[in-house]
Amino acid sequence: MIKTQLSEDLQLSQIVHGHWRLADWNLSKQGLLKLAEQCIELGVTSFDHADIYGNYTCESLFGDALSLKPSLRQDIEIITKCGIKLKSDKFPERKLKTYDYSYEHIVGSVEVSLKNLRTDYLDVLLLHRPSPFFNPDEVAKAFSDLKQSGKVLNFGVSNFTAQQFEMLNAHTEEPLVTNQIEMSPYCLDHFDNGNVDFFLKEKIKPMAWSPLAGGRLVNPQTEKGQKIFKALFEVADELNFQQIDQVVYAWLLKHPTGILPVVGTSKIERIRNAVYALNIEMSHEQWFRIYESTGAEMP
Repeated sequence: MIKTQLSEDLQLSQIVHGHWRLADWNLSKQGLLKLAEQCIELGVTSFDHADIYGNYTCESLFGDALSLKPSLRQDIEIITKCGIKLKSDKFPERKLKTYDYSYEHIVGSVEVSLKNLRTDYLDVLLLHRPSPFFNPDEVAKAFSDLKQSGKVLNFGVSNFTAQQFEMLNAHTEEPLVTNQIEMSPYCLDHFDNGNVDFFLKEKIKPMAWSPLAGGRLVNPQTEKGQKIFKALFEVADELNFQQIDQVVYAWLLKHPTGILPVVGTSKIERIRNAVYALNIEMSHEQWFRIYESTGAEMP
């Protein structure tokens, strides 16, 4: 698999393995290590996390598996996120969900993530969601200190608008490397809110979370989902493919922004489907047929 260059010193695999639901996979440490090794064999070397995933447990589960074979760390890229503070039994003092992008919280979150993931550094740290209470100078200071200490090599955001991305980028010493957003044929918001145009303008390669729309594309339950499924099925038939998810990944991968789908599954065959989508030659017209099946209006 050809890797995607996000910065001078950062390359990610074109397919990213997401660990949002890792706590639900019921894998042993050995089972999770085997899954990671199988991913690497397929060329999927980038692994996506967040401090809050699995009620603050998923990073530790991955780190425990990685501890069985520490040499694997040099073969992979670890992405994680911070900033959301959930109500949780882990933090009984919290009365409501908040966002915290103070210097102390960012640095403290990284220290916890490093301990959980059993690593000395993160390849990428993302701010998980934009906050109405946000001091970019504090964020920039945290990023600078984390970079100088070698604890974080690259920084980005998740779910930010183009304006929010530019605002933070204007304060940081090094350019933000990516924005992880929800994107799929079911969710076209970023074609309308200016993000896709911004990515193209600034040559930013986004990561796409929930590329299968939480299963709504492969198991449609709504009229919208059924219309998209029909278009996906027709294109799959034309391309002689039986797997709808492969067509979805091919649709994302074809776009010139260089989208990196985040595939969150414990099933290696589903990861293989995503990898195989790199070989699918979807036509321009087929891409637009899927796009328009959502009810999106052409200007």
